[in-house]
Amino acid sequence: MIFTESEVIELKSEVVSDLCKEVIAFANTKGGTLYIGVRNDGTVVGIEDADRVTLQINNMVRDSIKPDVTMFVHYETQAVGGKTILAVTVQKGTGRPYYLASKGLKPSGVYVRNGTSTDPATDTAIRKMIKETDGDCFEDMRSLEQNLTFQAASAQFAKCKVPFDASKMQTLGLVSPDGIYSNVAMLLSDQCSSTIKAATFSGIDKSEFQDRREFGGSLFSQMEDMYAYLDLRNRTKATFDGLYRHDARDYPEEALREALLNSLVHRDYSFSASTLISVYDDRIEFVSVGGLPNGIALEDILLGLSVCRNPKLAAVFYRLNLIEAYGTGMPKILKAYAGSGVKPKIEVSSNAFKITLPNRNSATRDLTAVSDTTKSKEEQILAWIEANGHIVRSDVDALLHVSQATANRILKRMVADGLLRQEGRGRGTRYKKT
Repeated sequence: MIFTESEVIELKSEVVSDLCKEVIAFANTKGGTLYIGVRNDGTVVGIEDADRVTLQINNMVRDSIKPDVTMFVHYETQAVGGKTILAVTVQKGTGRPYYLASKGLKPSGVYVRNGTSTDPATDTAIRKMIKETDGDCFEDMRSLEQNLTFQAASAQFAKCKVPFDASKMQTLGLVSPDGIYSNVAMLLSDQCSSTIKAATFSGIDKSEFQDRREFGGSLFSQMEDMYAYLDLRNRTKATFDGLYRHDARDYPEEALREALLNSLVHRDYSFSASTLISVYDDRIEFVSVGGLPNGIALEDILLGLSVCRNPKLAAVFYRLNLIEAYGTGMPKILKAYAGSGVKPKIEVSSNAFKITLPNRNSATRDLTAVSDTTKSKEEQILAWIEANGHIVRSDVDALLHVSQATANRILKRMVADGLLRQEGRGRGTRYKKT
């Protein structure tokens, strides 16, 4: 591997006192990777104790840089030419401008990347970054409800062995120095006004409900209750290879977890609409309010790039080890389905984000019975056309005793299979034998 410094690559033979400037510059500009154990001419010299160096840099970043940038920094030990180096990858942060705590928000404390060099930012550049990231942020607004309790949050923090006192609440942005609760506090409180609506359907459409639920309270309560709801419906299919049994659940547990956490952390809570989670025989759909943040495309999300809509909420989940660095959720979901023959589907509109997790076992579960049923329905439709010359969708509804959506799906499949041809459009659509 050849190492060359660039706008997004910085080389250091060892940890130096001004290393935080490089992290700040990457976080303020386009992101980048800092390689420790490589001279600036590209020569690999290596490091002796990667764990110690990682801890040292992590402590420096955590203690010296404001706002908190740790969730945008990822560490990876690499072996090159028989030597160990450390790759410190920094994403472009959402809290720009980042600065040295000892210097403050001024040119001597704010750094940006210019080519291969790290330079102090100008006053103009600082103002531009503030303008880009400032505004009416939902998280920072005062909660309209100030009589909040935190039983669920206290239990979650205690479970993760993280303190949850007044000082920690202020540090995490839940309460101001004068004791006013923010909307972040409201979301984590037992009085949280946002909810998740869940439904389970029989079949692959919404024609028949099995169960409906609405989960409220603290986001931590919603997280636990919703996962339990999904886990209960995540069935296990057994297959046999000779004498040996192999069990496979319908949905990878990691994919369910990441999709649920994504819907909690990244939704737009400034809207009152609930998050919607729908369980079908062949899939689970997660629909969150709020499209992609400005400047981010769906392709960026699939590659692992993430600009978090709720950085303070994400920071809380990060501190509790519920999520990792930004941008890891989608790649984890895709990886969980690797080799399964099916893959998740991501859809985005201007106001919503949808993740569809396919049932890995639905394609093989009761395949023979499904085939026989389909054949029987097709034969009934073909017999009707033989007697009447053509068939319309409403005829299929009555003939097969199915919903409109199911009738349309059967007809479309028969057209695709070459059994029928479609004539007309809209209400005048008719189907005839090919």
